[in-house]
Amino acid sequence: TELAKIAQATTGLAPSSATEVEWLVDGAATYRALLAAIAQARDHLHLEYYIFNPDHAGTALRDALVERARAGVRVRLLLDAVGSSAIRKRFLAPLREAGAEVVWFHPRQLLKPFKRPGLNMRTHRKLVIIDGREAFTGGINITDEEDESRRADAYRDLHMRLRGHVVRSLQLVFIEDWIYASGEPPERFDIAQLWPNDMPSRGDGRINAQVLVSGPDSSWETIHRLHVAAIHEARERVWLVTPYFVPGEAARMALTSAALGGLDVRLLVPKMSDSWFVTQAARSYFDELLQAGVKIYEYGPRMLHTKAFIADDDVCIVGSANFDHRSFRLNFELSMMLGDADRVAALAALLSAEFDAAVPVRNDRQRALWRHRVPEAFARLASPLL
Repeated sequence: TELAKIAQATTGLAPSSATEVEWLVDGAATYRALLAAIAQARDHLHLEYYIFNPDHAGTALRDALVERARAGVRVRLLLDAVGSSAIRKRFLAPLREAGAEVVWFHPRQLLKPFKRPGLNMRTHRKLVIIDGREAFTGGINITDEEDESRRADAYRDLHMRLRGHVVRSLQLVFIEDWIYASGEPPERFDIAQLWPNDMPSRGDGRINAQVLVSGPDSSWETIHRLHVAAIHEARERVWLVTPYFVPGEAARMALTSAALGGLDVRLLVPKMSDSWFVTQAARSYFDELLQAGVKIYEYGPRMLHTKAFIADDDVCIVGSANFDHRSFRLNFELSMMLGDADRVAALAALLSAEFDAAVPVRNDRQRALWRHRVPEAFARLASPLL
């Protein structure tokens, strides 16, 4: 398809397939599945996270990694230096003592400000690879803020577990990030262990799956580009769920054109995100979208952290990228594009329930000048910097 060709041309990652894709809703279910899978690891565990906090969720995962490392499993943990800044050496000591390797992505060095790229260029990816055969990715970080079993106000979020040929591409993404951040030479890696020969081939999986990566190392803005291209290709519906909605001109034109053309275009955002400024910026676009026929919903009281997109009945994109300039241009992001009617239908059922639980935004809503219009206008002016 055209989408697959665009993805391959901009990332270098070929179209692939999955034998299994399981949607994981919220942190509690994700952490249970993740810990169970980690306990079965026999060769290696690769983890890359933006936020890894030293709380209950983080300690449980750390201890699981320590147990596997002591059993002889090779553990590599790549953490963003800003997102995971709450972690201290004492927390990581058991991991390192057990033989695990921990590397920081773009560590802050106050005395060497020009040695690494700036503060904004973070790895926002959430990725776990188990023995090169199973993977977890999506929007969920490692923090109690995403565990609804521990906090009533935990984020609402979505993750996925994958098996099949596509894990080979996800493994490549991790290894490239690890080599970049650690400086470890490629010849030290055991190719046969990282990419087992007995893995399913591309033709073995019935679910079309393609890895989408983007970041400041590429000018193609792959994840942004694929969203816009999929909107243009859609013929029936476009559903977008995002915690941060700050669209560029191309995306805004695509969404409004789809709605003006009679498609079922829906947007779900938090009633109030964890950034007041981003919430105001998002609302500054509502009038134009509503006038075009886009149906907008605000989710609450829990913070919506899900990043999901559906076009028609056979394409979805789910991952770490928000619908804003920071995710599309500055952060290193990872999303999955799936082409499978069953998986899209299952995701659509989940999102339908979210739309039903949210409050529709009305065209005739009350908007006071100083309380609403002025803050929104100011945030709109600053939106390219968000």
